[in-house]
Amino acid sequence: MTVSVLVVDDSGFFRKRLTEILNASGNIRVVGAASNGREGVELAEKLRPDVITMDYEMPVMNGIAAVKEIMQRCPAPVLMFSSLTYEGARVTLDALEAGAVDFLPKNFEDIARDGSELQRILRERILDVARSQPRAERGAAAPTVGRKPSPTTTDRPAPARDARQPQPDSRSTRPEPPARPARRRTPSRHYNVVGIGTSTGGPIALQKVLVDLPANFPAPLVLVQHMPGSFTPAFAERLNKLCRIQVRQAEDGDMLRPGLALLAPGGKQMMIENRGGQGRVRILPGDERLNYKPSVDVTFGSLARSFPGKTLGIILTGMGADGKEGCRMMKQSGSVIWSQDEKTSVIYGMPMAVAKAGLSDEVLPLDEIGPRLVEGVS
Repeated sequence: MTVSVLVVDDSGFFRKRLTEILNASGNIRVVGAASNGREGVELAEKLRPDVITMDYEMPVMNGIAAVKEIMQRCPAPVLMFSSLTYEGARVTLDALEAGAVDFLPKNFEDIARDGSELQRILRERILDVARSQPRAERGAAAPTVGRKPSPTTTDRPAPARDARQPQPDSRSTRPEPPARPARRRTPSRHYNVVGIGTSTGGPIALQKVLVDLPANFPAPLVLVQHMPGSFTPAFAERLNKLCRIQVRQAEDGDMLRPGLALLAPGGKQMMIENRGGQGRVRILPGDERLNYKPSVDVTFGSLARSFPGKTLGIILTGMGADGKEGCRMMKQSGSVIWSQDEKTSVIYGMPMAVAKAGLSDEVLPLDEIGPRLVEGVS
């Protein structure tokens, strides 16, 4: 079974190169190409591709405007291509808020060292994005929009084999979801720290959770979002403007304090130490042996050691299984774990891994997590 892709980019060279790479993969086929956003919207309606790749700077209609129209008229998973700059990060975050699922650097040299690695990364990301749910098909309040079969496929793709973890199947062939824990509510209690880990779909999910918190939220928060180092400063700045709590990128030596959320810097690892009952941040270089920089497992593992039984860990939407082992360590120390439910997750990978391992004390829709934090943390 083949995943159909629409490429939207004003660069003829980029359209040609991306088409060559994707068509060479065997299970992905580019079914159309557009040179501007308006043409991209029209072809999206006509072709109904499984995935759309989208540039930002284009004539007639830019990428963000195109994503917004696509989400209104014919929702489909969108993968943005962006520059790894501060301004590129701001634009990409706007695109994610408009409905895009994920992003990749547009400069192929930023993605991979050689052609074979580049093809593997692009193929895996396209297949992962194809399994996601477009914005208009997620959440209880969102309308469900039917999608016609792609001209090149009569079914959705089966999951690619991923060494990181087993992935859920596509929506049309997805098996029955694993039995989830009873919706019991953990009683309100004091936590020394709240840790939140996420990946694909995480920027918008984190925003939805954090905007519900009051300025006097009684616990410190540490945030781990899989994101390049050039993106995390802009992301922290964006969250800080939107939220009543304070949000900023963590620095080595930062002290944890109530009402402050510290975001792990991209490309590095964040650990939390206990210095006489006071939490302190340690920022370490990214270990090349680890797939994720920052890694939820690394940060949550340090929380399990530093504040055993006194931490609330939350796993939100994301690909892979990062966070499962960190949650296991936290759970073994007596701490509490929440995970996002399948219906509201863009990619039900990370929260599924935690729930299937029996580590979740509560499985919650995204819209309930913020209010539960307000009522459940004292």
